[in-house]
Amino acid sequence: MTVEQMVKVAYDAIDDKLGQDISIINIGKVSSLCDYFIIATASSSRQVKAIADSVQDAFTAEGIEPRAKEGYDTQTWILLDYADIIVHVFDEENRLFYDLERIWRDGKELDSADFLK
Repeated sequence: MTVEQMVKVAYDAIDDKLGQDISIINIGKVSSLCDYFIIATASSSRQVKAIADSVQDAFTAEGIEPRAKEGYDTQTWILLDYADIIVHVFDEENRLFYDLERIWRDGKELDSADFLK
């Protein structure tokens, strides 16, 4: 599976659980951490978990397991590390507080409509 296909799998899984304000940032040229960040907002801690579970289920169906996962204990920010992509699912308050788009503004934010055709 290509990294672009991985981004689409994650995006679709987030969208399926009504994740909001989904951002895709290509950070591959500014960091060796990964190629893409996918960032989404959920309206409650239950939805944060449901979205993260949906992403994990979608990747598990493709035979891909996360290298790491963090945040299931608080369910305010769950991070799923799939090596080439890292998925961040936030509640509204923490999304605003951590503002990853600002921190990673040197990366290229992609328009999901163009990227996911």
